[in-house]
Amino acid sequence: MSVDPELLAIWIRGWAVTRGVQAPVRDDGAWRVDVGQPDQIARYVYADPGEALRSRATAIRVPHVFLKVCAGADVVRPFLDERWAVQPPGFMMTLAGTMGPPEDAPAGYRLELEPGPVSFARFLTGDGEEAACGRVAVVEERIIFDRILTAPEHGRRGLGSRLMRILETVGRERGGRDGVLVATEAGRALYERLGWELHAPYTTAVIPG
Repeated sequence: MSVDPELLAIWIRGWAVTRGVQAPVRDDGAWRVDVGQPDQIARYVYADPGEALRSRATAIRVPHVFLKVCAGADVVRPFLDERWAVQPPGFMMTLAGTMGPPEDAPAGYRLELEPGPVSFARFLTGDGEEAACGRVAVVEERIIFDRILTAPEHGRRGLGSRLMRILETVGRERGGRDGVLVATEAGRALYERLGWELHAPYTTAVIPG
């Protein structure tokens, strides 16, 4: 399963927008994003593994620089030396069509929506506790979903699916069409129920600090 390089380029641009970091630049076969955080200095995103990945992995000598590759861990691991730790699997996913109309917040929660170039949505409890949150941006008519989170104590109440449909509506109002995101293993199950499809596996590796 191979990734669409154009789609990957759009997604990483959208990711940088949603995180408020510098735009990605091409750097020897990868998209490099200078994140500039203590726990993530930079990330290099590859459409597939190869000698460019191997060379980069060998050259990096500091922790907190992340390698992201659109391939399974079993394919990526041979390109990395023993210093690199492979993190839990991720999944690049796409949505063609719609997840359905947005729904009202369930009893006991209220929606808070902050529109803008990056739109933020969250469900809050009556006491103002954040129960679920997410953000969305639009790049070249693609709706980029990011940081979709539901607090464990508020799980299984439909907050995640409601949040996704709200963010989709916001994205479409801004001219977006199909959706793109990278999911965790737990998130993948939710998105598949909403009509998302796997586009490519997504492996992350880092030298631990």
